[in-house]
Amino acid sequence: MLAALLTVVCVGGAVFAPWVAPHNPFDSGTLVLTDGFTPPAWTAGGTSRYLLGTDDQGRDILSTIMYGARISLAVGVASVLFSMVLGVGLGLIAGYVGGRLDAFIMRIADIQLSFPPILIALLIDGVARVVLPRESHDQIAIYVLILAIGVSSWVQYARTVRGSTLVERGKEYVQAARVIGRGQASIMFHHVLPNVLSPVLVIATIHLATAIITEATLSFLGVGVPATQPSLGTLIRVGNDFLLSGEWWITVFPGAALIILVLSVNLLGDWLRDALNPKLR
Repeated sequence: MLAALLTVVCVGGAVFAPWVAPHNPFDSGTLVLTDGFTPPAWTAGGTSRYLLGTDDQGRDILSTIMYGARISLAVGVASVLFSMVLGVGLGLIAGYVGGRLDAFIMRIADIQLSFPPILIALLIDGVARVVLPRESHDQIAIYVLILAIGVSSWVQYARTVRGSTLVERGKEYVQAARVIGRGQASIMFHHVLPNVLSPVLVIATIHLATAIITEATLSFLGVGVPATQPSLGTLIRVGNDFLLSGEWWITVFPGAALIILVLSVNLLGDWLRDALNPKLR
């Protein structure tokens, strides 16, 4: 329940950031450069106007966290949906059709498992930056990031769905559907698919936290979202430049927000796994 409450608070703060954030940190017309490096309100030199302090450009840290979490969550959710659709589709086809197609898909999955997901995401992002025009990099950076994270994470869904499909395809309701003349695609998507989705929902919840961390890692390395649309990873990278000079709040608070968000989603995924598994009740 605590994880669910934290998740609701984090997601609500991100989604409703334009209405609940104290300031709009990305509106250059409202920024005051002389307010840069203002410490948190409870420390010496702080002010109640900036509860968590400001960065080098005078942007309110609390507001940047809310707006940055919007991008982190959007990239995480979109990449999870993409990898889930891709993995579930390939796993369902591999498990139901079998034969050489099954072997081909699973060998690709085995090869991908030998590479770290972050390395695959970096490779896809690098290829996209080389192939696509330089002037369009910032406009499509988020879409490339979603593609990179999604492609690097479809294997877990495919292997799980394939294993469940191998069990389901031999059951009586599938044989009955064949007898009455239902097509192969209809049997797969209307009969087998609903019976193999339970573990997929758990994987998706846990994978959301992994996707957010991957996005933060890529943005921290400077290959994620553009600086004009900073996520939590970008905020941590920017704050890291001032950490040794004493402005610790610029990187500590975005880092803490990322930890709380990922931890709450992970705990929520663990609870969902226990709730959907009768053997663990």
